[in-house]
Amino acid sequence: MKKQMLRFSRASLIYHTRHGETMAAENLSFTVDEGEFVAIIGPSGCGKTTLLSLAAGLLKPSAGEVETFGSCGYMLQKDELFPWRTIEKNIFLPLEIKKQNTAENRERARALAVKYGLGDFLTSYPSELSGGMRQRAALIRTLATDPDILLLDEPFSALDYQTRLNVCDDVAAIIRSEGKTALLITHDISEAVSLADRVLVLTKRPAHVAFTHEMDFGDVKTPLSRREMPQFSGWFEKLWKELNQ
Repeated sequence: MKKQMLRFSRASLIYHTRHGETMAAENLSFTVDEGEFVAIIGPSGCGKTTLLSLAAGLLKPSAGEVETFGSCGYMLQKDELFPWRTIEKNIFLPLEIKKQNTAENRERARALAVKYGLGDFLTSYPSELSGGMRQRAALIRTLATDPDILLLDEPFSALDYQTRLNVCDDVAAIIRSEGKTALLITHDISEAVSLADRVLVLTKRPAHVAFTHEMDFGDVKTPLSRREMPQFSGWFEKLWKELNQ
């Protein structure tokens, strides 16, 4: 049996405002196993990012439980690289924040950058890199502290379509090569199908899991290759219908 890395057990979240209460999520129950790549899609405004905040421990559920079994790294929609720091210094930033800025950890982060094609850009500044390279740097920064679980908040949404396809392949390859567990939030059905081992479909607010699907692409893991397979369009149509019920 695979080790569970993340577990939502009948988790609910209520936002309290001056105007009353808003139920953002209700009875959310699902798990993410070690080494698994899970994508979550849902209607606009259903609370997908709220779910990541619960997983990261930034929010506490109003009822039920959210348990993580390991450390988390959070990758945002935009790369958020500091323009006044070199790529190397940006990658080292989490080590500084978490007081893990040792020579050994810096060398490990530097080795990741070299391994995944950023070796020639470590002394460059973000403005000198393409959008795709910047997003790759953001992922290496997230990996710098060696988190067990990666929480991905629509990490390709700020990129143009062609760049998004290429970066999606890059990011998937890095995550799988490093053996990381990943939870992706996305509004893009094609992205979810092409990347994930399993796709969860949320209802409109208050969000709960309406459908769970295992992707049947066999050993084909690269997003671009999956998009060329005959079952891809079938999954897209099925998920589109479920989102619009």
